[in-house]
Amino acid sequence: MNQLKYVSQEWLTRQGELQQAFQTRPGATARVQYRLTNAPGGEDIRYYADVRDGRIVEQLLGDDPAADGTMTSSFDDSIAILRGELAPTAAFMEGRIKLSGDVAKLGKLMPLTQTAEYKRHITQLCAETDFS
Repeated sequence: MNQLKYVSQEWLTRQGELQQAFQTRPGATARVQYRLTNAPGGEDIRYYADVRDGRIVEQLLGDDPAADGTMTSSFDDSIAILRGELAPTAAFMEGRIKLSGDVAKLGKLMPLTQTAEYKRHITQLCAETDFS
């Protein structure tokens, strides 16, 4: 299988496909705007995810005018989080992840990252990803 470029539209679509196997988690619903700073080339990468009951139903490059909140981190920290080298909670406490908007609503998604199915999903996604 060809590797997918990290945070390309193909990569975002694949992440959503993998999450369709997740069990439904009522209440884990939010529209999240992501901003990755200091990406290769010096640009920021912006994309958003519409998460409903614990699953991504849409994830696209660009801005979501209906986002409940925004999560900002550096491009490199986002990779470290995916690879399990940086715990999301620790990154937040250290100010390496910043949340704005309806933080309580975004916070309802955090427990998803601790589930076994999410960890399997991330392992699979990382195996399919070109992070260069």
